[in-house]
Amino acid sequence: MDNNRLILIVALAAVSYLLWDSWQRDYGPQPVTPVATSSTQTQVPQGSGEVPMAGEVPSAPAASATNRDASVPEAKSSMALKRGQRVEVTTDVFHAIIDTVGGDLRVVDLNNYPVEVKTPDSPIRLLNDRMPNIFVAQSGFAGKRSKSGQVTTASPNHYTKYTVSRDSYTMADGQDSLSVDMTWTSPDGVVFTKRYSFKRGSYEVAVEYLINNRSAKEWRGNSYYQLQRTNSTSISQSQFVYSYMGGVIYSPENKYEKVDFDDMEDANLSRNIKDGWVAMIQHYFLASWIPQTGMDFNYFTRTVNDNERYVLGFKSVQEYSVARGEQAAIKARMFVGPKLQYEMETVAPGLELTVDFGWLTFIAKPIFWLLNWIHDMLGNWGWAIIVLTIIIKLVFYKLSEASYKSMANMRKIHPRLVAIKERCGDDKQKLHQAMMELYKKEKINPLGGCLPILVQIPVFIALYWVLLESVEMRQAPWILWVQDMSRADPYFILPVIMGVTMIAQHKLNPTPLDPMQAKMMMILPFVFTVFFAFFPAGLVLYWVVNNILSIAQQAYITKVVMAEK
Repeated sequence: MDNNRLILIVALAAVSYLLWDSWQRDYGPQPVTPVATSSTQTQVPQGSGEVPMAGEVPSAPAASATNRDASVPEAKSSMALKRGQRVEVTTDVFHAIIDTVGGDLRVVDLNNYPVEVKTPDSPIRLLNDRMPNIFVAQSGFAGKRSKSGQVTTASPNHYTKYTVSRDSYTMADGQDSLSVDMTWTSPDGVVFTKRYSFKRGSYEVAVEYLINNRSAKEWRGNSYYQLQRTNSTSISQSQFVYSYMGGVIYSPENKYEKVDFDDMEDANLSRNIKDGWVAMIQHYFLASWIPQTGMDFNYFTRTVNDNERYVLGFKSVQEYSVARGEQAAIKARMFVGPKLQYEMETVAPGLELTVDFGWLTFIAKPIFWLLNWIHDMLGNWGWAIIVLTIIIKLVFYKLSEASYKSMANMRKIHPRLVAIKERCGDDKQKLHQAMMELYKKEKINPLGGCLPILVQIPVFIALYWVLLESVEMRQAPWILWVQDMSRADPYFILPVIMGVTMIAQHKLNPTPLDPMQAKMMMILPFVFTVFFAFFPAGLVLYWVVNNILSIAQQAYITKVVMAEK
């Protein structure tokens, strides 16, 4: 095998890997296998949207006001979520809508992330309660039932209708926080206040239940928090670049695990986890629930309306209780917004892993840190990519030098290899033996360039995922015609330049002896040009700069080697 064949194999292998990895992320099997609920645990019928009562499986409740508040009735098929009074919340980063039905967070527009560069006043809508793109955050309590089925403790859930004093809240200039209170009182006199707290400049939202037990008996219940969504999104993604969309759970033991929609259809997940979190993620954005630390929660999945919607959440294993005349506060947090790694690191352990760099995370994270550091100095992600590419090229300079020297030596003896091939004709064994004798005589290792190329492949793939997964690249301008590094070059200038650089590299390499292989090497630049024409401009920019630097280094080394006697 000569270096040309190696280059061909490596190039095709790299493209095949990226396509396979993208496919696996979107459609392939995931590491989490939902655990079927045992007989000692709470079960929920498949297709039901109910939250389990503590200790039993509820059936559809009777149509009394008390039962409607204590147990969640089944949703009607193929219908959007019920609505009540809408409460608008405006902060510096959010325009949100909270519905009095369930006190759900129903709509979140991300003020700093427009749908398109050309429409800066039209923000991305991440959460939404309209079909077909439902994606909402819900929470409440699973009340208590007696053995006879009667409700013994009434509690609010995501079907309960709260009351509010206002229908609009705005974070004023100079105001650092904003709270929204919604209240509901049970028939026996327990007052629940559901409070949302927003902070300036933060995508973290605190959700707190203030319980004031004015009843004549103790209140008991288990809290639950869940995300409900359809398998669709209003946020457009490239058809040629796939990114995982679905559920994620985190635990200190198993770290970051995916629970995709197929897993949720196959079986209900039930797992007790302490100090974890759940999230529904998609390219660049996510919504997550983070429970109180130090407590066990049962993490569950459900499907609703014959797999029309998917539910991922957790319920407290420990039962909360509030004595009569007493008050208590039960807290949880959300993160709703872009996958900003450094901000998510401060919210919950492992939340930054939702920026999914795959199995090369240990390489990708330092690369992202370096890229971010360069950007902080230059203020432009395009130039930061160029500088990063130069740094990586310098790090691997010696390895590349060994590879290019091997190619130059092969180029030097190429006329003699052609003569040997003509002399040996179709006798492949004789041809191979003669070639080995020539390599030995000239002290050339035809595989001398293999190791340097193979060592660099993991770094290149890791950088590929950094540029693909980092939300910082989204709508980041570079120069002139490139105003969004996450989208394809609108005029295909960068892909064409990349194709030209690949042709130049091909000219510097020795021509393969095999005619078929030579044709493949000639076609490869055109194939890559078409392939990369639909890739994000940031990725193509990296390959263009890397190719230009490689050409310069290879041309210099080839000139030196060819000049040697």
